[in-house]
Amino acid sequence: MLNKLSDTIYYLSHQDAKEQPTLGLVCGDKYSLMIDAGNSTQHAKGFLLEIEKLNVPPIKYLVITHAHWDHFLGMNEFDATVIVNHQTNERLKQWQNYSFDDHSLQEYVHTNLISAKCMEIIQADIPNRECFKLQAADVIFENTLTIDLGNKVCLIEKIQSTHTDDSTIIYIPDEKVIFLGDAAYGTTKNSLYHFKQSLLLPMIKDIQQYDAELFLLGHESICDAHEMNIYWEELTTTSRAVKSTSLEKAIECFKVENNRNPNDNELFFLKAFVNDRIIQAL
Repeated sequence: MLNKLSDTIYYLSHQDAKEQPTLGLVCGDKYSLMIDAGNSTQHAKGFLLEIEKLNVPPIKYLVITHAHWDHFLGMNEFDATVIVNHQTNERLKQWQNYSFDDHSLQEYVHTNLISAKCMEIIQADIPNRECFKLQAADVIFENTLTIDLGNKVCLIEKIQSTHTDDSTIIYIPDEKVIFLGDAAYGTTKNSLYHFKQSLLLPMIKDIQQYDAELFLLGHESICDAHEMNIYWEELTTTSRAVKSTSLEKAIECFKVENNRNPNDNELFFLKAFVNDRIIQAL
């Protein structure tokens, strides 16, 4: 069921057990815009069925926030102009050459092109895989793009991110709502979950330039400005404490600077920034 954020903004909640991220819908007087396409044909169809229950203007645009499979593999189901930034487009081009039969999928898993979970979802939720080919994007932008849906403007921007270097966010000024996709998360490399320490402050600056009151993230419940500020504060405080590949030193530095022990979230972030130092040292 779609969640109603306002008279013009809806979202389909994430389902982590199914590797399904949050999907968004923004409606103007003339057209509607969707945010992310889902992780499969079935996920996309379920989103479309929910939209059909609403009396909204026709869907004209689909924005993909970044080229991780769970956000775009359903895109063929949408009769819409697909919008991506240039880096996302280059990564989607690789997927357009993929085959989706069992043998090919197993080879992609073996060579670390896709995860075993990705293969499992594709096998379960994309019918007729033998002839499935990912479609190409229609509009490729460099840095920013403005879309007018009819008395409803969406500002689309490629930002710096600790998650991936092709992150796109969507801001709706009159509602003070921002869709972040997975931009505010860390990522995994060499089996280590980490936050890219060098990009943390630039990312926060890119996001905080928008006067947002509600934040929709790919794999979280909706957050208000107070909750996001706590998140940013925990990230920046823990980042300052990490100056080496030693978790023990990072925890000690945190204690000295803050006169307390880190909470569970902060300890998780400390480990993630230490992991980043380890990855950078490799």
